[in-house]
Amino acid sequence: MAAPERDDARIDLQWDPGMDTDLELEPVSSEEEDYASSPADYQIATYPADFTLETLHYKWLDGEIIIPKFQRGFVWKPAQSSRLIESFLVGLPVPPVFVYTERESERYLVIDGQQRLRSIFYFLEGSFGVDSRGSKRVFRLSGLNPDSRFLGKTFAELGEVSQRKVKNAVLRSLVVQQLTPEDDTSVYHIFERLNTGGTTLSNQEIRNCVHRGSFVSFLKELNRDPQWRQILGKAETDSRERDVEILLRFFALRELSGYQKPMKDFLSRFMRKNRNASEAALAQSGQVFQETCAQVVAALGEKPFHGRSGLNVAALDAVLVAFSENLGQVPADIKARYRQLRADESFIAGTRQGTTDVAVVQQRFAQAKTILFG
Repeated sequence: MAAPERDDARIDLQWDPGMDTDLELEPVSSEEEDYASSPADYQIATYPADFTLETLHYKWLDGEIIIPKFQRGFVWKPAQSSRLIESFLVGLPVPPVFVYTERESERYLVIDGQQRLRSIFYFLEGSFGVDSRGSKRVFRLSGLNPDSRFLGKTFAELGEVSQRKVKNAVLRSLVVQQLTPEDDTSVYHIFERLNTGGTTLSNQEIRNCVHRGSFVSFLKELNRDPQWRQILGKAETDSRERDVEILLRFFALRELSGYQKPMKDFLSRFMRKNRNASEAALAQSGQVFQETCAQVVAALGEKPFHGRSGLNVAALDAVLVAFSENLGQVPADIKARYRQLRADESFIAGTRQGTTDVAVVQQRFAQAKTILFG
């Protein structure tokens, strides 16, 4: 895969140790500090655009508006969506949505307001999309005042004047565009600071949205690999994508010469660089990963990187990369070598202190290669 770019790709998300995660991760202060590092300086342009609902719907159908597909998806209840539509019908004000203009495509990425936009689109289309059973639920206005003349009606059942009023209603969109640097990295900060969906997005959830492409699908598919799940100690994938982020870390740190702190930016640069990697490159990388996991489990057993407090990600990245560079050359005494590595004082320090510092990362990786395969 391509080496990470050297430009900035900061995410301004402070990892909360209490954030919901299905993985048992060992708390390491340096990893938490990496998540809290400061953002770069940006020049941002923000301006209002008053689109009609009909125009927004057209842009949505044309693929010009992109709504991130996070796991929680559309969560509004019919009554909430109905009250929003009624506000347009009776002329009440509606809060604006925030969209980010992608530099390369000029498409709008919705940062805040997807529930409002989906409600509008669903009403104009007549149903709340397709449910898990493949059926559509008709969108009839509900939860309104019993005296409302709009109660129980679909868009098709509204009078011509009311239909026109909905289509011509305006929803103000605040358009955000990054001027400098020319890398669209500010979208990470904007997602975190403006998203009001109720659940703070994880780094990897944002990466999956911003860098959507074949690499995202590739990571999610590999994340279900049986040997990988044995290494992580969880059969089910993590609901907050922490396992996908650890998987991304493995691929990125195989390009160790380009590593720069903070780790979160390094991972983001790598993911952006490889967002549309070729099928051949992905197939080759996938084969290396699966063979690595298989040999690690065969040599070290399940959950080899867990301690009393959980999975140590710093130990995992160094050992997995070392194995990946020595496939088919595992020494007969690998278990004894691994015990020696995990007992090494400097290696222990490198997995618990300053774990994302450049010098510490380089030393940790060098020790893993030397002791395990030297």
